Amino acid sequence: MFWVLFLLLAWAGVLIACTRLLRAATEAAEPVSVGAITHHHDELNLYEAAYLSGGPRRVAELTLPSMQRQRRLLLAHTGWATVLDPVGRDPHERSALVAFGPDGQSPVASIRTAVAEDAAVRALAERLGAAGLAPAGGAGRGTYDAIRSVRRAALLVLAMAAAAFCVPADGTSAAMLLSWFALPLLLALGCLAIARFEGHRDSPWASPDGQRLLDSLDRERGREGSLTAVAVRGLGAVADPGLRAALEYGGRGSVPRQRGD
Repeated sequence: MFWVLFLLLAWAGVLIACTRLLRAATEAAEPVSVGAITHHHDELNLYEAAYLSGGPRRVAELTLPSMQRQRRLLLAHTGWATVLDPVGRDPHERSALVAFGPDGQSPVASIRTAVAEDAAVRALAERLGAAGLAPAGGAGRGTYDAIRSVRRAALLVLAMAAAAFCVPADGTSAAMLLSWFALPLLLALGCLAIARFEGHRDSPWASPDGQRLLDSLDRERGREGSLTAVAVRGLGAVADPGLRAALEYGGRGSVPRQRGD
């Protein structure tokens, strides 16, 4: 019955992750009090739209093609970026340029991470939260992180099931083992399905007011291939296949090689 320990670990991981997701979703659903709103936006700039649509990562995904279009960065389909103009015009561009090495070249994935984690993005989030356009207190990031933890919990269940098959089962059949581990796996997948269904249209980074402005911006200026479309819809809206390949390179942790390596 040693496999029961693996089952308990699987259940513990799933229950903790699902509880975290439920708490984060509850916090994100809480309305912003009127007294907490210091000012309102009638329209969004592109960085604000990017954050409300996809959080810090989307801000980074917008910054790089914006600099490419101004011929201030060269983004190669191999996943490397090269500085053409070393002067940043806003805090997000400056955070991108700081991330480059002394030779002015760096993997796109490293630049994207540096921009997403820079203080300029945190200041942007605080400004949007104060305006009532984003959930206060980082609730959007909390929901995003909680969903990731549920995904990891699902992988933990699979790992624990595999480990259970590697130890003596004391007469327990394979079908029974699968059925026991299927329960926590179904709970994790069910939570992910509900989170996806509830958030199929609205962004967890935007409050209802923020989502309304996003929808208006997308209708008015979100033509395919535009920077507005990239801000609102992500890399899928990048029309140039080479540029899209450069921006997507390293998204799963791989680091591209330079030619000649």
